[in-house]
This record gives sequence, C-alpha cells and structure tokens, in this order.
Amino acid sequence: MAFWFLVAAAILSLAGMVFHGFIGARIYMGNVNDSNLPVLTKSLSLVSWHVFTVFLLVSGLALAVIAFNPHYAIAAYPVIGVNILGAGLFIMFGLGGHGYLLRLPGAYLMGGTALLALAGIL
Repeated sequence: MAFWFLVAAAILSLAGMVFHGFIGARIYMGNVNDSNLPVLTKSLSLVSWHVFTVFLLVSGLALAVIAFNPHYAIAAYPVIGVNILGAGLFIMFGLGGHGYLLRLPGAYLMGGTALLALAGIL
C-alpha cells in the first residue's frame, strides 16, 4: 500500500510539473510579457516560475525512486517538508490579503503531494 501512495505523490507532482511548465507558463508569461514591468523583472519572474517547475520535477522523480527503492525512504522527508512549507506559504499569503492564491492549485498540489508521500513512508 505504501508503494501506491508514493507513486500517487510522484504522479501528482509530475502532472503538476507538466501543467505548470507548459500550460501555466504560457498563461503566466503571456500576462507578464504584456505588462509594463521592467525587462529585468520579467526575466526574474520567468526564472522564478520555472524554478518551481524544476522543483516539481525533482520532487516527482525523487518520490518515484523512493517508491521503487524503499530503503531510500529517509530521502522523502525533505521532499515532504518543502511541500508542506510551500503549501503553508500559499495558505498564509492567501489568508493574509492575497486571497487569489487560494484559488490557484499550488497549495492543493503541494499539500496533496506531501500528504501522499507521508502516507507512503509511514
């Protein structure tokens, strides 16, 4: 059973990576590029966006490796921790004046990944 929780967490993270890296990036960067932000701000925004995409990729791959190699289970704790912290940021900022963040999938994606991964290693 633990195997399937880890596989589900990996799939969730990798599906999030695909959506975030391709579909979300088109929408987000279209809005950023159409704005009157300075060029440096636009460039940094692009990098920040894709750093999260890379994070989703690494999380998904790490959880897949752990699912098939349970003796690496300790490596899941940093993945779980950073997903919990990321979900917490979405929720904290969402409740603190940036309510639109609660309508985005970030908190749910990261929270779901963390909970599935935790279920998989416990």
